[in-house]
Amino acid sequence: MTSLPTHRLGVLVPSSNTTVEIELRDTLPRAISLHVGRLPLTRIAADSIVEILRPLDEESRKLASADVDLILLGATAPSFFNGLGYDREVSARIEAATGKPATTTSTALLEALRALGATRIALGAAYDDEVNAVAAGFLESNGFEVVSRVGLGYVDNLQVGRLGIDSALEVGRQVDRTDADAVVLACTNWVSMPAIAPLEAELGKPVISTTQASLWACLRRLGWTRPLHGAGVLLADHLAAA
Repeated sequence: MTSLPTHRLGVLVPSSNTTVEIELRDTLPRAISLHVGRLPLTRIAADSIVEILRPLDEESRKLASADVDLILLGATAPSFFNGLGYDREVSARIEAATGKPATTTSTALLEALRALGATRIALGAAYDDEVNAVAAGFLESNGFEVVSRVGLGYVDNLQVGRLGIDSALEVGRQVDRTDADAVVLACTNWVSMPAIAPLEAELGKPVISTTQASLWACLRRLGWTRPLHGAGVLLADHLAAA
């Protein structure tokens, strides 16, 4: 007989995302089940990023009705787009609407970088220059130095979801600098988790994808402390510090 999961993770994702659920499901321990709601977004552009959170309260309540233990806004740009503290404002809004604890991908990224002791960041993203600059500004406003950044220039979110692992490998190599403490691969709809371990071996430093950081932060909040191998040092070496 298969035992039932001990925890339920609720995740809100952009409606056009096609990869984040797969990467989370493939990496989550079997003891934690995944439950997903969707928020409207097809373009990674300023107007769409702002609009995606209009139905946040209603969609959060729908997801909470599955009696999830934690709700994650599993979207990178929508949780950093309004600058310092916006990620925490979004979490507070979800919590007020549902009575459930909540976090965001951007919050998770900040926590992951601090857990790794990384202060100088090489930022690779699927975004265009405008959105990537906002991402860099969010990191810098939270005390990190972005020593380099590379964006693939995508606005169509479905196109991002169709990118193969080679794009993440290429960006990781291109954006890295000798003075960077860590490489960040930003965008939860970008297939990047399989690129983490090869890049870490090649570059000799931690590599964080925003999906990986989201998973790590949620596992810590749910009390999971056993290491998960194959998706980078963050999940292998830093879960027990919850």
